[in-house]
Amino acid sequence: MNQIPVSSPEGTGPAAGSHPRKTRIVIVVGEILGFSFLSLAGAIVGQEMRRRGRAEQEIRVLNTDLERRVAERTAELDERAKELARSNSELQQFAYVASHDLQEPLRMVASFTQLLAKRYKDKLDDDAREFINYAVDGATRMQTLISDLLTYARVGTQGKSLAPTDCETLFARVVESLKFVIEDSGTVISRDPLPMVMADAQQLGQLFQNLLTNAIKFRGKEPPSIKISVEKDRSDWKISVRDNGIGISQEHADRIFVIFQRLHTKTEYPGTGIGLAICKKIVERHGGRIWVEPSTGGGSTFCFTIPVKPIRSVEEKEQNELRVPVNTR
Repeated sequence: MNQIPVSSPEGTGPAAGSHPRKTRIVIVVGEILGFSFLSLAGAIVGQEMRRRGRAEQEIRVLNTDLERRVAERTAELDERAKELARSNSELQQFAYVASHDLQEPLRMVASFTQLLAKRYKDKLDDDAREFINYAVDGATRMQTLISDLLTYARVGTQGKSLAPTDCETLFARVVESLKFVIEDSGTVISRDPLPMVMADAQQLGQLFQNLLTNAIKFRGKEPPSIKISVEKDRSDWKISVRDNGIGISQEHADRIFVIFQRLHTKTEYPGTGIGLAICKKIVERHGGRIWVEPSTGGGSTFCFTIPVKPIRSVEEKEQNELRVPVNTR
């Protein structure tokens, strides 16, 4: 008996059943890869967030520390300001005592000693007259010393506010006040045009006067020749006073600005040794610096600077101290 073969329906059989399995495998592999990618991305994002969190925490700690340091610095400045106010008050009291209570006895000593010499000059021998001259000279020098000390002390305590100052007009007034000294010594002064600066006019005039007087006093054999030069050095005006005098050794360049420091005896060159110390204090009050340079061919050149713009206080600089910003995003 012949059997008629029965054919399988299309799409059924072993080959057809493999396609769903492959599809499921691809889907499962894709899900695994997707999950792995998401896990890796999550780990990276989490690590980055933790890193940023630590960085922000460190910045917060730095800011907290900086705020603490600024607060401590501000407290220190406040305390220094109070100490400075007390010191200025004491200095002003000393200045009052020095200008009145100390100078009055000196004037009396000098006056009565001179009166004694005048009234009894016929009864005094040479030694007595010499002793009287010593007493008068000592009292006079003490008065001059006290006056210079008061000038030095008042630079910081009684200085006026800085204001626009025409150095041309100011320098002309100084030269006029030294007219007789300049004429008697045969001094020749030449200068560049002087700028307009922010300054205490009285103190700046004292600075010019002291430098000119020194150039005339410490002259050589030739008549004094003084040259005033001006140049703009970055944010400062640099003013130089050059002379043809006896000069200053470079080893003494810093010493001469110290109060009471003298390079010569009183008999050689009279004075108290305070003039250049006053110059230094005036320049520093204006925010500049002063120094001396040896001049080619002899003499000296005194240089000082004055800021083109007014100086800011130390307290203002401290308050403008930069702080590290915190990114809170």
